[in-house]
Amino acid sequence: MYRISELAQKVGLSRSTLLYYEKLKLITGTRLSNGYRGYTDSDVQRVKLLQQLQAGGLSLKECQSCLDAKIDRNLLLQRLNILDEEIAHKQKARDLLSAMLGMNSMKEWHQSMESAAPSAHLEWLMKQGFSEKQALRLKWLSKDMNEHEQYMAEFEAIFDDLARLSPSCDDDSLKALETLPIKSGEVLDIGCGKGVITTLLAKHGDFHITALDNDEYNLSCLNEAAIENKLEHRITTVCASMTTMPFEGQCFDMLWAEGSAYIMGVEQALKQWKPFIKAHGYLVISDLVWLADNPSQEAVDFWQQNYPDMTTSEQRVKQMQQAGFEVIKHFTQSDQSWTNYLAPLQNKIAQWDNQHFTSNAIKDIQNEIHIHEQYLGQYSYQLFVLKKKG
Repeated sequence: MYRISELAQKVGLSRSTLLYYEKLKLITGTRLSNGYRGYTDSDVQRVKLLQQLQAGGLSLKECQSCLDAKIDRNLLLQRLNILDEEIAHKQKARDLLSAMLGMNSMKEWHQSMESAAPSAHLEWLMKQGFSEKQALRLKWLSKDMNEHEQYMAEFEAIFDDLARLSPSCDDDSLKALETLPIKSGEVLDIGCGKGVITTLLAKHGDFHITALDNDEYNLSCLNEAAIENKLEHRITTVCASMTTMPFEGQCFDMLWAEGSAYIMGVEQALKQWKPFIKAHGYLVISDLVWLADNPSQEAVDFWQQNYPDMTTSEQRVKQMQQAGFEVIKHFTQSDQSWTNYLAPLQNKIAQWDNQHFTSNAIKDIQNEIHIHEQYLGQYSYQLFVLKKKG
């Protein structure tokens, strides 16, 4: 016979726990002649069996049912499913912690954060030491803070000598320009890149153009092109973020943004950029939109990962009207705009050996090209010509 303190030592439980077990009639002590309660080896074994059942996630009440009757298989299956969910949750937590320590990829986590809380995601990245430029590129390109530096070095090596960084075509841009009643005034080209559109606008109007980009190298390419075309007196470059532009309110007759608004989100761009436009001024903006009612699942999955805010042109028009703009015209960019972007990119990639790359940069670009080759037409860029109301 064992006293309760001896039983507690044998099974590794507290005296109060064993008294609670006895209250629930999970064990039954015998009152001895000396007034103490005594327990047998049978009680020791019963407690150890209870401990094993509890280790399977069963409550004390469920343990008692298993001891007193046949095992309830449905109950055990429910507990097994709960444990599987808990294990999956713990594994996810472990994966995140190991990724934050640089032990594996954070891509999936960055993508989920970008979908759920894009502004908080950007703010968090900047608190980790990334500049806004780096953080925006991480959000849209590398998608992994642990591989960002190498990824961007290889990405920039691929795009280094390419003039167009997104689909565009002179004829499409001029078609939008011809829709407008103005041919002079102050124009802001937002996310100008290497200045293909900036130079085009300067050649086809009497505009003074402020070209804004957050990449000094792109702006140096634009300055060289301006000098070469004798347009330097008409073009001023500004290295700054499109999210915090350093200009006074209502100082531009027109804002032009081809292939750039997605970086901060079209709705946010409409809201933040509108105050810089003069009363009854204009905004020309392009965006990637769905054209097919039922696009292929592979295309949907790709753009859900790479541009989760992508929607139809009808929905964009509604958003633009709600933001205080009149939609003068919108149209799908030509096939030539895609050729201008994809052909030089494909030629450049053909010159590289995949083994030269250690990040996923070239694989991501090759996958994007594959999606365009298979599904372009189910989606495309559209140009929207807008007039500010009031």
